[in-house]
Amino acid sequence: MTATDTGIDPDLAHAAVEHCYEQGWSDGLPVVPASRSLVDRFLATTDLAPETGIGRLPQLDRVVTVELAAINAVMAGCRPEYFPVVLAAWEALMAERATGGGGWQSTSGPAPLIVVNGPVRDRLAVNSTGGVFGPGFRANATIARAIGLIVRNVFGIHPHGLEQATQGLPGRWTICIGENEEESPWEPLAAEAGIAPGTSAVSATLLRTCEYVDNRHTGSAEQLLGDFADTLARTGAWIFQHAGAGIVFCPEHAQQLAAAGYDRDGIRAWLHEHSVRSTAELARAGKDGLDGRLRLPGASSASGSRISTAGSRGEGADRVLAGPERENLLIAVAGARNAGISMVVRQFSGWSGTAVPLVAAGETR
Repeated sequence: MTATDTGIDPDLAHAAVEHCYEQGWSDGLPVVPASRSLVDRFLATTDLAPETGIGRLPQLDRVVTVELAAINAVMAGCRPEYFPVVLAAWEALMAERATGGGGWQSTSGPAPLIVVNGPVRDRLAVNSTGGVFGPGFRANATIARAIGLIVRNVFGIHPHGLEQATQGLPGRWTICIGENEEESPWEPLAAEAGIAPGTSAVSATLLRTCEYVDNRHTGSAEQLLGDFADTLARTGAWIFQHAGAGIVFCPEHAQQLAAAGYDRDGIRAWLHEHSVRSTAELARAGKDGLDGRLRLPGASSASGSRISTAGSRGEGADRVLAGPERENLLIAVAGARNAGISMVVRQFSGWSGTAVPLVAAGETR
């Protein structure tokens, strides 16, 4: 069947898409042209006035309004009923320190990680099981893409311009996952943040990158955690004295750890203690002079002393995580229970540790 068989004029649709490209509104993929009537359908899903400001980038003095967010959600391919999730995800990201500063423009090209909890996952068909980080699910793909288009079209942050990403992250606009609450041995991520269980809510933070841990080889919880500790402490991802991270456990790994008596706090405590690299190992990578600021070889410290790239601090070891608090290590569960494959994610900066409940038109928090 072709578009003409349904009474749709494909040439007119193509011309509208090409117009959006010509205006620079696209992230590289075709966008849905935003008509007045379609935008109004999105706005009808919230009681917020269209002109309400929901985010500002101070250095550019640019403000995101509800209407501008709706326009970009339309262009991203969202359905109107997804819009409350887009708004909650945006609010959660605005709670992050980095998103109000230079995070969107960083050389690391960070991407949002959006985690959806509660009944809205089923209602909107948000994938939380097999292939959760991959393509094929409209809600996951378009909700996250809407965030990227807002950053591009409202804040005006484009590659080769205000965006300074050296290489960027492949998931810049597509990391939206549902938590697999049904197979998780722990309370939902949003409930850990204080949201009542059973409430639809969104958590979000900026990521530097994602790295999978494939471990189907051990029945020991400590050996499994040791594999995660080694990945967390990989020198290539380490540019500050401490760095926040997260783990999206597959159900198999989560259930194995829970059966051994580990809850989220126990996992954080274990990984804080064991995710370390010795000074000698850091020196071999030229990173034994790291502190709270990015350090380059030969750079001067605050006291004016030189920072050596080979063992300037003597013997010892550094922990990746600043502490065992939840803000330093996000822990969620997603994916299928068919193999021991989980994902380590690198927080761009500190995670607020908050979750935002969804509010649709006619509802209150």
